[in-house]
Amino acid sequence: MPSPTAVETLALRVQVSAFAGPTLPAGYAELLREGMGGICLFGPNTEAGEESVRSLSAEIRAASAEGGWTPVITIDEEGGDVTRLEALTGSSVLGAAALGAADDLALTEETGRAIGLRLARAGINLDLAPVADVNSNPDNPVIATRSFSHDAGVAAKHVAAWVRGLESAGVAACVKHFPGHGDTGQDSHVALPVLEATMETLRERELVPFLAAAEAGAASVMTSHIVVPAIDPELPGTLSAPVLGLLRELGYEGPIVSDALDMAGASASRGIPAAAVLSLRAGADLLLLGPDKPTSLVREVAAAIVAAVESGELPLERLQDAVARVDRLLADLTAARQRPEAALDPRFEAHLVEGARRALATASDLTDLPDLAGAKVVTVDTAANIAVGDVPWGLPPDVVVRPGDPLPELPDAPLIVQVRDAHRRPEVGRTVAELHGAAVLVEWGWPGAYDGTGVPRLCPQGFSLPGVAAVTEVLRRSGWGR
Repeated sequence: MPSPTAVETLALRVQVSAFAGPTLPAGYAELLREGMGGICLFGPNTEAGEESVRSLSAEIRAASAEGGWTPVITIDEEGGDVTRLEALTGSSVLGAAALGAADDLALTEETGRAIGLRLARAGINLDLAPVADVNSNPDNPVIATRSFSHDAGVAAKHVAAWVRGLESAGVAACVKHFPGHGDTGQDSHVALPVLEATMETLRERELVPFLAAAEAGAASVMTSHIVVPAIDPELPGTLSAPVLGLLRELGYEGPIVSDALDMAGASASRGIPAAAVLSLRAGADLLLLGPDKPTSLVREVAAAIVAAVESGELPLERLQDAVARVDRLLADLTAARQRPEAALDPRFEAHLVEGARRALATASDLTDLPDLAGAKVVTVDTAANIAVGDVPWGLPPDVVVRPGDPLPELPDAPLIVQVRDAHRRPEVGRTVAELHGAAVLVEWGWPGAYDGTGVPRLCPQGFSLPGVAAVTEVLRRSGWGR
């Protein structure tokens, strides 16, 4: 067996952690020099702007280079509702649901390429995207507009196109959340969802986009913290050898990346170090620890991995294989960066707005809008899920109301009321019903069931700046003056 020091280095190599702020803390610089696998960037790391992100990425690479390593630098940049680089303004590209509704594969591929080029310029080499979940449950609280479609075939072709676009820019994709988080009614950040589906259904629905992504050359796949009794009735996917073995059967040879191990679905009952060991033993190769973690946690996880190797609970060969898969990914990325930079179609921005118009038209009532001269915008404000975070959404409001609070004095004018996922939030529906001047409802979330209530509804299928442009066009045609 290698020396304890060598095993500890391997135990660091499989970890990706995160810290707050735009500069690299000294403790994390030391861990990178010792061999830690990399860093995941979140909103607190990126809010100072892209030049700051480039500087931070350079700091991370320099610290790793001192130890002779190449780091993974990763981020959740899905476009649409989930953006870290554009968290202060909103995404400049369409999200998955709008792209799936527009159903223009060239636009989807170009969107992936645009994101890849932006990430590459920022020094990021692995994008935790796209979402390959089929959002077959309209009440899903965490996937929703992050999914390309409720239809497996539509989702599959767009996942493959987005992967091709992203990776053409020399940035690796991490397709998520295997084996599929779409038909669940809970958020694995705060609970342990169960996917009650037969193997036949899984093969006909959940697995279809992942297979398409594998065929498109997706570099890596992220696990989900959900229990799938048809495969493993006890352990969530991230910790389950049968689940991760199924992923290898689909043809993936690259690293399997755990979803963040601080999420309740993975570690609420066992702690992060124990979850890390279980995930490695099951077949995961790169462990995400979650946002804003102390360096002490990285060392605790490394110690747990070393102890598991020494006790025989975790075979050394499994740990070595995990590191080898990550190293091959990094070597492939280095080679990809030597190719000429992929170029964006100069008409891309215009294509985005046209795609936003098509997405809006597929799920909206565009024929019966009332006169909106002098209309005011009322936002019914609700908290986003953890994956989306605290980012802007909707049109700039004139009035903000919160479900359950007394209504403020409202303008004597038609009201453009905007909501998110009202179909699964009864308290939002009750608030909307109290807004007697409501003339138009703009649903920025998943376009779920709607009883009409005599108010026409616009559904841009997720928030983005092109979506704002498309909604604004429609409202102005009915007299809105802003």
